[in-house]
Amino acid sequence: MEEHFFQCPYCWEEVSILLDPSVKKNVFIEDCEVCCNPLEFSVQFENEQLINFTVNQFQ
Repeated sequence: MEEHFFQCPYCWEEVSILLDPSVKKNVFIEDCEVCCNPLEFSVQFENEQLINFTVNQFQ
């Protein structure tokens, strides 16, 4: 697992998430640890290196 830090688009706090580099492409929903609002993550790894990470508000 790889820890990745990002800024929440709701509360603007810096939080972290654990990502699995063995999963090449993944889209998932998880609540912010600080404000509990739902976040949509899109993650892509290539050769176990993170090449794309986006986080957006989930409607």
